[in-house]
Amino acid sequence: MDAVSPMLDLAFPLHGRALPRDHHWALAQALSAALPALAEDALAAVHPVKLVHGSGEPALLSARSRLVLRVSRESGDAARALAGRTLVVAGHELRLGPPQARELLPHGTLYAHFVDAGEADEAGFLEAMGAELAQLEVRCQRICGRERHVRGPLRTLHGYSLMLHGLREAAALRVLEHGLGAHRLLGCGVFVPHKSAAAVGEIE
Repeated sequence: MDAVSPMLDLAFPLHGRALPRDHHWALAQALSAALPALAEDALAAVHPVKLVHGSGEPALLSARSRLVLRVSRESGDAARALAGRTLVVAGHELRLGPPQARELLPHGTLYAHFVDAGEADEAGFLEAMGAELAQLEVRCQRICGRERHVRGPLRTLHGYSLMLHGLREAAALRVLEHGLGAHRLLGCGVFVPHKSAAAVGEIE
């Protein structure tokens, strides 16, 4: 890869037992309190935390659960200082281990678990995403996946999973850096490489 992004991912091992499935707001608040610069960085993002599948509450953390922050290289040192800290998220303690730095790797197919759609239906959502991609000078195929919700104490976000296919390297890097939609600290609009473009009905 020729291009080096000004952003990177920091993956912190999580030492704890469980989290509520709707933990997004509480986690964002805990992180913003522990690392105020995170909330001030327009491009900073929190990857969705992978929890043990199921419907029970709270959701268990697995041995592979990570807190992954997408931050600028300039704020990387400050973010690394979170190692060893304990966050209290909705009453659950999470101790962060030493992070592993990961470069952003552009890929022809990118996937986001949840992208905020506001009040739009699927057609309006895809149109809005097309406009955002045009602002980033990105041309690709958009594949809308499942409708999803992110529930918080005051309101519920509505959105969809989204796959982008047929991306050139530079365009893919811009999507990884900027994301799409709002609420990046809630895990929304954060893209990762995907191995293939699945059929619409198979996108999680």
